[in-house]
Amino acid sequence: MRVDLYLPGFAPHDAISNHTLQVRRVLREAGYGSHIWAEHILGNLGREARPYQEDSPLPGEHRLLIYQMSTGSAMAGWLRSRARAGEELLGHYHNITPASYFARWEPHIALAMDNARQELYMLAPHTALSFADSAYNEEELVDCGYERTLECPILVDLEEYHRPPDRATLDRLRRRREGTQWLFVGRVAPNKCQHDIVGAFAVYRRVFDPNAHLTLVGGGTSPNYLAAVQRLIGELDLGDSVEILGGVGDAELLAHWAVADVFVCLSEHEGFCVPVLEAMELGVPVVAYGAAAVPETLGGAGVVLDDKDPLEVAKAVDRACRPGPARDHLIRAGRERAAIFSLANTSKALLAGIEGYLAG
Repeated sequence: MRVDLYLPGFAPHDAISNHTLQVRRVLREAGYGSHIWAEHILGNLGREARPYQEDSPLPGEHRLLIYQMSTGSAMAGWLRSRARAGEELLGHYHNITPASYFARWEPHIALAMDNARQELYMLAPHTALSFADSAYNEEELVDCGYERTLECPILVDLEEYHRPPDRATLDRLRRRREGTQWLFVGRVAPNKCQHDIVGAFAVYRRVFDPNAHLTLVGGGTSPNYLAAVQRLIGELDLGDSVEILGGVGDAELLAHWAVADVFVCLSEHEGFCVPVLEAMELGVPVVAYGAAAVPETLGGAGVVLDDKDPLEVAKAVDRACRPGPARDHLIRAGRERAAIFSLANTSKALLAGIEGYLAG
């Protein structure tokens, strides 16, 4: 039997793409045939996936189709037609950012997100079972009409974060290390609220540590929002104390994690937030705004704020960075929480969900 996997975009260093590779591994190890099909295949991943337009079932073949739902795609209509033709469609929902966050900055992206949300509704009657990365995502699925859902976290190989970091990057970062090192990892986008991080960081430098440094890592989704964040950095006279990087390689990212004192997340919309999991695994205390799925992912292992007032954020970061029992507790609790999301645990949960569906 085959269980094939479908996703709109298949790209290097992408959490959903990495998840899909891990799902294929789990299925193959369990004895199932499994192939990856995508609409857009980027980088050197052509050997791992094929264009979905080339997919056609073999006569008499029994297979499941699992769609990784996170953005709009012509693939959604194609999968609906496959379900109408009698194939069994499952889903895995990684969340779709509400269009309202992009309406001001990139109207065309907002329109695409609205379309993606409509596709989510469209597939509900044709999806026999849908997994969700979090209870937050699962609630959205139910609201969209999905009758059978199951919570199952995204598959992340946390052992990959214990490989050696890029030596040149690490040496550069250590040479500049004087003050507290803030880090946020995530695409530059309005829902991620990098502008709030910059505002809180400016207060932190004036009140607690004038030598502090902030690094924002992640490719840009909205050029207009990125330009606004850059203007804010200039208006707050932060100079070169803030570094905005695009997408970086895995080893280079590990170097930034290695020098980070705190991970600050003030995002307002996350369906899971893999970088929070990365921070906990690597022993970097997390200070986060308690929105969407972030408190659920943290599970009490970080500092969760109900207010993004810059001074309150700065105070929380100061407490998290100050050496002592409180910081030690955050590091220990984070690592214990991350262990719950080990690849062995999440792989087992996903396979149990698929085989439970087949048995039913």
